[in-house]
Amino acid sequence: MPDDVAALLKDHRKLLMRMESGWVPPRGRRFPVAAAGARLAAAATALAAAVYGLALFVDERYTPFVVIMTGSALLMVSVLLRPRPDAEVERRRAKEREVYEAARRHEGRYVLRERLDDPARTLMSRAQAAIEQVVDSSVNAEGLLDDVRNGVMLPAQEWEIARLLAKLSQLRAEHQDVVAEGVTPEVAAVAEPLAHALDSSQEAVLARVEALERYAGHVADAERAYRARNQIQRLSAKLPRYEELLAESGADGSAVPELGRLSDDADRLEQALRDSVSSAHEAFRHLNS
Repeated sequence: MPDDVAALLKDHRKLLMRMESGWVPPRGRRFPVAAAGARLAAAATALAAAVYGLALFVDERYTPFVVIMTGSALLMVSVLLRPRPDAEVERRRAKEREVYEAARRHEGRYVLRERLDDPARTLMSRAQAAIEQVVDSSVNAEGLLDDVRNGVMLPAQEWEIARLLAKLSQLRAEHQDVVAEGVTPEVAAVAEPLAHALDSSQEAVLARVEALERYAGHVADAERAYRARNQIQRLSAKLPRYEELLAESGADGSAVPELGRLSDDADRLEQALRDSVSSAHEAFRHLNS
């Protein structure tokens, strides 16, 4: 679904839970009768006071005229500037309706974490942590990994895991409801293979999550090598300045060979980075199979 719709639904998970339980937001605008009547009465009073004030002005009774007109003006201003008590209610209802319509349009394309049972929620968190580690890595941002495939395959893997865990949680809850009532040997003979099917499905989803974690582990190795290589390269770039300082200060020249080993370290880290990236690519291919 579009990112803006996904963000809307994520921000209103509690509302989605109510909707999935059968609640439907009300349609149309429903202004409280009492509030509308009070505003109308206040406006009518202000208008009547203004008319009376004009009559006082015609009779040259200026002091009561000023008092009446001031009170009328204040009353009118309070009517115009006072926020409608139903305005916040209307905004809330409009947002509820927006969320409801978005949820209906994209029904079956999202999973609420609250609908997952505890084992499923744990697996979902592990999968999302692994994906986040890959996506946020510098080696991915620098294009050392297949960032295009990551951008497509990793969200697809996340969705598939979430979808399977949602079905698994629902079936597991329904199965537990039945067996919790107490079962006869005949029913137990049927329930046992079904419970085994649930366990097998759990193991299959676990295997998907572990594959993601292995991939994230290889990416973490590449990330460490990438960071270390960059640090060595930055230090190596300053090597002539260190050598110049040693020469000018008359310090022991035996330190120069030690500094020169920075280049060798950079070469080793470069190879380690290549190896780590290659391992990550292999893990990704396995994930994709």
